[in-house]
Amino acid sequence: MPDWTAESEAAFDAYVDALIGVIGHADRAEPLKDDCLGLLMPMERKSVELAAVTAPSRVSAKHQSLLHFVGQAPWSDAALLARVRDWVLPQIEQRGPIRAWIVDDTGFPKKGKHSVGVARQYCGQLGKQDNCQIAVSLSIANDAASLPIAYELYLPHSWAEDPEQRKKAKIPAEISFRTKPQIALEQIRTAKAEGVAPGVVLADAGYGADGGFRAGLSELDLTYAVGVQPTLSVWRPGESPLPPKPWSGRGRPPSRVGRTDNHKPVSAKALAEEFDAETWRTIAWREGTNTELNSRFAAVRLRPASRDYNRPEAHAQEWLLIEWPEGEVEPSKYWLSTLPADATITQLVDAAKLRWRIERDYQELKQELGLGHYEGRGWRGFHHHASLCIAAYGFLVSLRETIPPSTPTRAQGRQTPGLPDGYRPRGSSDPTRAARPDLDPNHPATPDCGPGQPSATMSVLHKGNGQSASGSQFMTQ
Repeated sequence: MPDWTAESEAAFDAYVDALIGVIGHADRAEPLKDDCLGLLMPMERKSVELAAVTAPSRVSAKHQSLLHFVGQAPWSDAALLARVRDWVLPQIEQRGPIRAWIVDDTGFPKKGKHSVGVARQYCGQLGKQDNCQIAVSLSIANDAASLPIAYELYLPHSWAEDPEQRKKAKIPAEISFRTKPQIALEQIRTAKAEGVAPGVVLADAGYGADGGFRAGLSELDLTYAVGVQPTLSVWRPGESPLPPKPWSGRGRPPSRVGRTDNHKPVSAKALAEEFDAETWRTIAWREGTNTELNSRFAAVRLRPASRDYNRPEAHAQEWLLIEWPEGEVEPSKYWLSTLPADATITQLVDAAKLRWRIERDYQELKQELGLGHYEGRGWRGFHHHASLCIAAYGFLVSLRETIPPSTPTRAQGRQTPGLPDGYRPRGSSDPTRAARPDLDPNHPATPDCGPGQPSATMSVLHKGNGQSASGSQFMTQ
C-alpha cells in the first residue's frame, strides 16, 4: 500500500462514507471500505484474496465477508457508479468542463468456458480472436481527467439464448442479447436522462460503423466524432443522391432517392486518394510522452451514402475526417463527425483524438486496480467487482484534482498491513521462478492500451516521491 498523506487519508474516509449510503444494509459498509482500500494496495492479484492484506489476523472471516459482498450481495451497481460520478465530477470540472463522452469496450482473456459471457471473440488485449469476456463502458472526459460512468458485460448469443448457462450465472431475466453499439446507446440514453454534463460522443469504428448507433446519437441531439471504416460509402463534396423519380401516374409515387452508374457514391478510402497535396494539413493534437503528437489530416463536408437508396431523402451533411500519416502508403483512420459546419480541422482532430483518455482509464484499472482479476463466474459478481474498481479509480481521479502528489505531510495513524508469512495470492506467479516479470509466463498480460505507455496511478497517494505502487513514474495531467 502506498504511503498516505493526512489529506489523502481524510479524503478516502470521506469518499467511502459518501458511497455507503447507496449500498443498502449498514453491514456492507465495512466490506465496501475494505474492498476499496485493498484495490488501492500494491498486490499482484486483487480478487477477494485481498482479505489477507486488509485483515491479516482474520483472513478466513474477511474472505467470506468480501466473497459475499462482491459475489452475492444485492446492491445496485448503477447506484454506486452514479454516486461515484456525482462525487468525482465536480473535481474533474475544476480543470474545465466535460468535453466528451467516450464509448469503448475491453476484453478479459479466460482459459475456461464457465465464466459469465465468455466466448471466442475478438479481444483487444490480445489483438486477436480468443476466449474472453467483453465489457462495454461509457466515460466522461475533459483534457485533464476521465471517469467511467457505466459498465456492462456483453452477452454473446451463445449465452443469451442458453437457459442453462443463464441459470448457472444468475443472469437477470431482463437481460437479452444486444450488440455492443446497442449497449453503448442505452448507456448514453441513461446518462442523458440523468442530466450528466454533455460532451461530444467519441467511439472507434466498432461503434461508428453502425448506422443505427450514429442515428441514435442524432435522435438524442448529441454531437459525435466516431471512427468509421475505409469502405464507408460517401458522396463526394457537393454531391447528393438523385431525387425520387417523377411519378408516372400509375402505382405508388416513387419515394426513395436514387443513384445511377454515372452518379454514384465512392468509398471513403477512394475519396481520400483523390485529394491533392494541398488538402492535407499537418495537425498536432497533444504532447506525448517524449514529443508532440502530430499527423496529416484532411476534412471535408459531405453526405454519407450508407443505404440511402432506402430513404426518402439524403443523409444530412457531416464532416469526414481522414488521417494519412506521412510516409504511409494509405490512410490509417477515418471519422464521421456532426460537429458544426464552421468547425476548424484543428477542432475536429482535437475532438477525435481525445478518445485516447479511455486507454489511460483501462491501463490504470487493469494494471493497478485489478479490473480483470475477478475469479467468480456470476453476472452479479462480475459487475460488482468492476463497480468497486471504478469506485477506487474515482477516488484516485478526485485526489489528483484536489491534492498535489507532492504534499509533504504524512499520516501517522494508517500503517500498511503486513501479509502472513509465505502468503501468495491464488493465481499469482511464483517469485522464485523469474527475476524479471516480463520473462515470467504467468505474469499478467499487458493491458489494452499497448506497449510503451507509462502508468499514472497511485503515486498521488505517495509522499511526493513521484513513484506509483508498481514503481512507474507518475505522468502528470
